Amino acid sequence: MTKFASQKSLLVALLLGISASAMAQTPGIDRSKDVGYVIDSRDNVAKSGFGLCWRTGYWTPAMAIAECDPELAPKAEPKTRAVEAKPVATPKPAAEKITLAADALFDFDKAVLRPEGKQKLDELIAKVKSIKLEVIIAVGHADRFGSDKYNQKLSEKRAEAVKAYLVSKGMEPNRVYTEGKGKKQPITKPGDCKGAKSKKVIACLQPDRRVEIEVIGTK
Repeated sequence: MTKFASQKSLLVALLLGISASAMAQTPGIDRSKDVGYVIDSRDNVAKSGFGLCWRTGYWTPAMAIAECDPELAPKAEPKTRAVEAKPVATPKPAAEKITLAADALFDFDKAVLRPEGKQKLDELIAKVKSIKLEVIIAVGHADRFGSDKYNQKLSEKRAEAVKAYLVSKGMEPNRVYTEGKGKKQPITKPGDCKGAKSKKVIACLQPDRRVEIEVIGTK
């Protein structure tokens, strides 16, 4: 055997050894199918000095991988980013407000409900039964006669009188809130009831002696 033949045999043996050991483990390649590229001992695709992959003799375009033949390799499906579903906020039911300006609730300088006032409150209670009650707010008022301090107390007593009546009709006490505004928020205008205290002027100021009731609830 010549020296050239010996070197040629050795080169063939080395190439076969590289191919055999390289194909033993190929990362990222399905080994149940034929491997189309030579794999080196470090489990990488063997490449030439120009960066070209070594193909095996049974390579076909179907075996192309992106690292070696990007133009032939199948395109990877773009991964869609999972969008986290945001919880849908349940809209709160709108509150229904019923405001009752009961201008016939009280006599002058009194915090005792008049029969006409009780009738109006009975009408209000009937309306409340058609909704899911959340809260009732009763705000008392007084006319202009008397001091600020006196009318403040009187307006609070009027609001409490309304609450007591509502509770007597079955309303829950903790759902009825009261407040007094004194004579600070009259309904009558300054020029409506002119003159000193008299029966005529007192009768004119009747709308100011009231309790405004706001009912908040949902259908």
